[in-house]
Amino acid sequence: MRWNLVVLASCLAMAGCAGASIAERQDENVQSSLQYDSVPCDQLLAQRNRLAQQYRLPQDAKPSFSDPGVGLGPFTPDVRSKTQREVEQASGRIDAMNRSITRRECGKPAKRTTFGLPG
Repeated sequence: MRWNLVVLASCLAMAGCAGASIAERQDENVQSSLQYDSVPCDQLLAQRNRLAQQYRLPQDAKPSFSDPGVGLGPFTPDVRSKTQREVEQASGRIDAMNRSITRRECGKPAKRTTFGLPG
């Protein structure tokens, strides 16, 4: 029994060090919003809505992180399904799009640039 635990512990450590740890893969879901700043606002809003609908996510989705235990994140292998990894990656993309949308104030009425009396 003790031998099995030693083998299991070493396998988990090696799996985590091989670049397939859950912490490393979840960090990849966080994306920069700057890549979406060159996309016109109307296209970006449509792209975000389409992505949210495709993965059945809310339009304000954010990437999620699991808590594998104190100090064990780099050594915990990623055992999530491919579908779950894709959904979490889409959440990260939606979050990046939303940050670009907010920063550029997409979807809000254009500010008036002329001053004059009403009427």
